[in-house]
Amino acid sequence: MYIKRILLIIGIVGVVVGGIFAYTVYDAIFSDNTAFNNERAHLYIPTGADFNDVTAELTPLLKDVDAFASVAQKKGYVTNVKPGHYIIKKGMSNNDIINTIRIKNTPVKVAFNNQERLEDMAGRIATQIEADSTSLINAMLDVNFLREHDFNKDTALTMYIPNSYEFFWNTSAEDFRARMLSEHKKFWNKTRRAKADKLNLTPAEVYSLASIVQKETAKTDERPRVAGVYLNRLKKGIKLDADPTVIYAVKRTKNDWDMVIKRVLYKDLETDSPYNTYRNRGIPPGPIFMPDVTAIQAVLNPEKHNYYYFVADVENFGYHKFAKTLSQHNANSAAYRRWINSKKIHR
Repeated sequence: MYIKRILLIIGIVGVVVGGIFAYTVYDAIFSDNTAFNNERAHLYIPTGADFNDVTAELTPLLKDVDAFASVAQKKGYVTNVKPGHYIIKKGMSNNDIINTIRIKNTPVKVAFNNQERLEDMAGRIATQIEADSTSLINAMLDVNFLREHDFNKDTALTMYIPNSYEFFWNTSAEDFRARMLSEHKKFWNKTRRAKADKLNLTPAEVYSLASIVQKETAKTDERPRVAGVYLNRLKKGIKLDADPTVIYAVKRTKNDWDMVIKRVLYKDLETDSPYNTYRNRGIPPGPIFMPDVTAIQAVLNPEKHNYYYFVADVENFGYHKFAKTLSQHNANSAAYRRWINSKKIHR
């Protein structure tokens, strides 16, 4: 009887200890181990990160870091860290967290528009994916890549069609560039290329002209009319005489991209630059700005009219007065100069 009691006690203790152990294991694996109040938290694991790096990033999000590390060890994650963007949801267990950061690299939205230069573009993208601005600009300006795909340093910006795209956060600069080339080819489909051909323009020239159109007017409904003016001038062999190109030429010549020019002066018109359309005929060698798709569409679908000139309409701000003759335009311009002088805008 005595031995039976001992065995019974040992058995009971074993069951209790086993139960406690099982509960501890279960709790470590399947219980909530999140310590944040929002519905979700974003975890970014850099390329080349090891488990210590992951733990450091996760520490503020977890109740029990040691329990997480123990489960990660058992599940073989410690030696299988993968870079990327992962979403940790409130109430997740260690098991859920590890499964998530093992296989659920979640894409991020990458958006860009209205960048003045590739350098600005690189900086904008670097805030949204892992690649830094230096690697991005180096990839964007890679001479061999540009030559292979019929771009050059002046037209390189035309490869980037402003929009919102999905990327994995850990996308490299070269992979970003490759995706943008693919999107460029998709955008310039047969229909758009046919419209460009009808205008005797290349896609890069359409993009460059669109950049001028957008700089001239922020009103999307006016852009087809402005585009029509410039296309009329091109057909007649008349210089574009576009003030935004002069502003760009001045900034480029002085290498001062922070310069603010509210009024183009006569001396600015003499700026020696291929981008100055007061000195050079035709479309500049590259865009002066990254235009919206609406501006590109305006060039491809211009309003048909006989206007050759336009100037800001001081009675309808944001819009312009259009003219068919130089004398009419001069009258409109005089009204604009009187207004701008009254505002004491000298530069």
